[in-house]
Amino acid sequence: MDIQKTINDIRAWGENKGITGANAKGTPEAQLCKLQEEMNELENAWVECDDDEMIDAIGDCTVVLILLSELLNLHYESCVESAYNVIAKRKGAMVNGQFVKENART
Repeated sequence: MDIQKTINDIRAWGENKGITGANAKGTPEAQLCKLQEEMNELENAWVECDDDEMIDAIGDCTVVLILLSELLNLHYESCVESAYNVIAKRKGAMVNGQFVKENART
């Protein structure tokens, strides 16, 4: 799978559907609501131990984030790279199953 091609296909799909692009009817607020909806679906899939639904929900969250970045005039790949550049240097520890950055622990 070529992930960059998939990301570009998602961008084209969003523009074709009128979510993003020159004639966009999508809004960041609507995409944030959609992201919450997809996160709720992910949580439900987790509770039900439904791997197929978790895969679908994680993918849907990713699609929404790509389209949201388009609406905000941000480059999705740059957002991911920026986040990785920060966490790559982060120090911290695992606390109750979650990585907690060093200056956030109490």
